[in-house]
Amino acid sequence: MIRTHSLRFRMMALFCGVVGVLLAGSYLGFYELVRHQVHQQLDRELVEASRPLIADLESDRDLDDVRQLNLPNEFFEVMLPSGQALAHSANLAAGQFDPGGFLQGSFKPTFRTVQRPDHQRLRVALMPFQRGAEHLALAVAVPTRESDRVLASFRRIAFVLLPLSLLLTALISGWYVGKSLAPVKALTEHAAQTTERLAAQGEGDLWQPLPVPTPFDELGLLASSFNRLFQKINSVVGQMRQFVSDASHELRTPLSILQGETELLLAEPRSPEDYRKALEVIEEELTKLNRIVESLFTLAIADAGQLRLAREPLYLNEVLEEACAMAAPLARAKNIALERDLKEEVACWGDELSLRQLFLIFLENAIKYSPPESRIRASLMTNGGWAQAEFQDQGIGIAQEHLPHIFERFYRVAQAENGEARSGGLGLAIAQAIVRAHAGDVRCRSQVGVGSVFTVNLPLDLKGPSR
Repeated sequence: MIRTHSLRFRMMALFCGVVGVLLAGSYLGFYELVRHQVHQQLDRELVEASRPLIADLESDRDLDDVRQLNLPNEFFEVMLPSGQALAHSANLAAGQFDPGGFLQGSFKPTFRTVQRPDHQRLRVALMPFQRGAEHLALAVAVPTRESDRVLASFRRIAFVLLPLSLLLTALISGWYVGKSLAPVKALTEHAAQTTERLAAQGEGDLWQPLPVPTPFDELGLLASSFNRLFQKINSVVGQMRQFVSDASHELRTPLSILQGETELLLAEPRSPEDYRKALEVIEEELTKLNRIVESLFTLAIADAGQLRLAREPLYLNEVLEEACAMAAPLARAKNIALERDLKEEVACWGDELSLRQLFLIFLENAIKYSPPESRIRASLMTNGGWAQAEFQDQGIGIAQEHLPHIFERFYRVAQAENGEARSGGLGLAIAQAIVRAHAGDVRCRSQVGVGSVFTVNLPLDLKGPSR
């Protein structure tokens, strides 16, 4: 049944149970220790009281001194080892201290607690002694009223303190456990709110930072971890929303053109030449759609960590030369000079098709955003254990505030000439995925109105399967 209660209740119940057992054991142990000490104190008093009388009995065979003793709350009796009483004090009836065989075969002091017929409890010391050749025992007894009163007081105090201690423990543990679990409760509420915001699919952030009152304990570290997790979720969901929106925008244009051309063709009979022109437009838009879908598929594989590239020895300068040859017709169409600095042979390991696609992405972007009669320069060199490829253009450039985002999918940059937004598409995002799959990095420096320089660094000694 306890599992149906809250964690706070279960922790408090467990803590109180453990503390209750420890307190009960401590009180019991302390009570036994006090009882033992009280009895030891009585036993020492009995031994001290018996010594002068035993010394007198060992030197005097007359037992009248014992019979004449009538001390308040002190009782004496001389007996044989068999238990037969020889003499007793005036305030004691004969034969009330049965040694019960304790003196048989033993000549050591023995201590017991007995109860008289009048229900009075006595602490008795049986002190063996020898008078000549005769073995005797002196029984000395005192009432245990005072010691019993002390022990009874201790028990009453323990019976009062134990429930109070448990109640105080329950209050303190409830307060402390509640305070300790407050970050967990806040985390739960934040998680529920994040789930609601995610289900609502509204605008704005999904997550609000969670305060971390104690950043160095376990719960504080847990709260910090959840903050990082929620922040990552918020970033990923925001990127997904933006990605879906941008992808829809990119797909809408070719689909609209396809639908428009199809409707025109079906509206009325046309000449073969009109059909041919319409089909050329449809083929062009289908090619765009196919490239977008293939790019999205490539990025999806890269995001899942499943972008597998072949590792084979190759000359990077030859791959870049082939990419420049493929981009040359595009450059000639805009009267752009494509300069190459590929004199150095650079041998490395990599996927030839992916690296060619990587270089083509930078070359095509440079041609696309460079004005006619300008120059584009592609160079390749080695720097330590790295191959460094640079693509420099004289295009419109990129403002500094946009540089950290240019590798994001469909990131849009406003053009300075007309204020319109141009899409970065998926090319740079795919390029970054290819570079990372080769354990390299890509950087960009740019100045508006001057041009941009993209630098790709690839390791020369990377072997084995793709990570």
